Amino acid sequence: MKRRRFGRRKVCKFCVDKVSLIDYKDVRRLRSFVSERGKITPRRISGSCSRHQRQLTHAIRRARNVALVPYTGE
Repeated sequence: MKRRRFGRRKVCKFCVDKVSLIDYKDVRRLRSFVSERGKITPRRISGSCSRHQRQLTHAIRRARNVALVPYTGE
């Protein structure tokens, strides 16, 4: 039985925009990578590369610590 591939491979949004460093103060960008429950979306779902995913996780944790992004959802 053949396996099918679904859709195209996801491209890292940060690599496309040529972002070298993800800033924790850029809340609008970070919000799209946090689920409605407050969890950080994994790499396979967000489509970001490993380098940017690590920076993203670090930035979200910093933003949570400074109360820019909530720890939990509504």
